[in-house]
Amino acid sequence: MKNIWAAIIFSVLLSACGHVEKPVDLTVKSAAANEAGKYETGRVTENTLASYVKLPGQLKPFEEVNLYAKVNGFVKDVLVDRGTKVRKGQVLAQLDAPEMESQVQLANSKFLQAQENAVASKEKYRRLNEAAKEPGSVAPLDLDNALSRMKADDAIVMAERSNVDVMKKYKNYLTITAPFDGVIIQRNISSGALVGPGGKSNDQPMLVLQHLQKLRLEVYIPEAYVDQVDLSRPASFVFNSMPEKTHEAKISRSANALTGLRAEAIEIDVLNDKQLFKPGMYAEVKVPLLSQARSLLIPNNAIVRSTERQYVVTVKEGKAHLIDIKEGLKAKDSTEVFGGLTGGDEILLHATDEIKEGTTIK
Repeated sequence: MKNIWAAIIFSVLLSACGHVEKPVDLTVKSAAANEAGKYETGRVTENTLASYVKLPGQLKPFEEVNLYAKVNGFVKDVLVDRGTKVRKGQVLAQLDAPEMESQVQLANSKFLQAQENAVASKEKYRRLNEAAKEPGSVAPLDLDNALSRMKADDAIVMAERSNVDVMKKYKNYLTITAPFDGVIIQRNISSGALVGPGGKSNDQPMLVLQHLQKLRLEVYIPEAYVDQVDLSRPASFVFNSMPEKTHEAKISRSANALTGLRAEAIEIDVLNDKQLFKPGMYAEVKVPLLSQARSLLIPNNAIVRSTERQYVVTVKEGKAHLIDIKEGLKAKDSTEVFGGLTGGDEILLHATDEIKEGTTIK
């Protein structure tokens, strides 16, 4: 009896071990699910632009000049230093050129000599002219020669006078003065240094002067907005180093031309009487825009970017169409775009560059 039960149990175990249960294939169901939800679409919306656009700006001095020597010489005195406030016409440095004084004296000597020769020629002509009143006393040729000599000596006097004026101006170049009110921001010379006219790329200026009582806030407007800037309304700006205070001022001027970055430079004059602002400071500028301007907005995840282009995939009649775009302003969930789109167009979300022109969209 025991043997019979043992045989039955063994046969049951053997049957259980020999049977392999076939696993459930979930890939078909998963693939079907992915295929059904493969493409997610959205819409292009058209809304009125915000009343302003936020752009970065940078302060620059209203005027800036690099001061070089106009003639060769040695630095005799430097009367200013970095940070010195100066007035227009104030003496900044004095140069010394000993040979310049000799050249001025030589020019004066030549001028005096020319004057004496001119006086003598004029007196000789006067005498000959008086004598010529007696017929046959003076040959006409001699009288003509005397007249020509007198005119030539007068011309030499004028030339020597001009030479003296030039040498005096050269001598005045030894005194370096401020061309406008401002602040010395850089000094590269000391007494005894040899200086000369600048012209080489590696030549450093003696002094750098900036007008800081008024500054230029320079902002670059993207090409898409250059025709939408409202010049009648003031722009507001906040400096990164002074976030607690907002300033307002009207746009003072624009370049009316695009740079290599496809943007137009505008400038806002910023008064700086108390010297609170410094050139190089950055600000966030709200540039006012015309209210009637409208923009096209798409979800951020609808833009496809590659090394060659950026585009969106639109869906028309079940087919994919690639439309090149340019990006504008960005919000948290949407981006302003420019291109061959219209409001209400259906576009793919989370699109990739694997989707080609004409791909069937289910």
